[in-house]
Amino acid sequence: MSDDIEFVPGLFVKPPHPNAPDFVKMGMSIKVKDLGNFLREKNKDGDEWVNIDVKESRAGKWYASVSNFKPTKQEPASNPPPDDFDDLPF
Repeated sequence: MSDDIEFVPGLFVKPPHPNAPDFVKMGMSIKVKDLGNFLREKNKDGDEWVNIDVKESRAGKWYASVSNFKPTKQEPASNPPPDDFDDLPF
């Protein structure tokens, strides 16, 4: 895992207001021009989707960063043995 953080320009997150109801999980502000430029640039790179994680810094400040998680391709377990039905009574 890389420690490089790619912040999302124009996207600002914060914890919910103390008086917010329980179903409000966070606040978000969007600077349209900055976020729009960021998304257009990602699309030029061929990215159809951008996954974003909302995190909390050690200092307690919330922020949004691009998730670069890519699942590893898993090889199938060993080849299963062929079905051998010769020993079954008919």
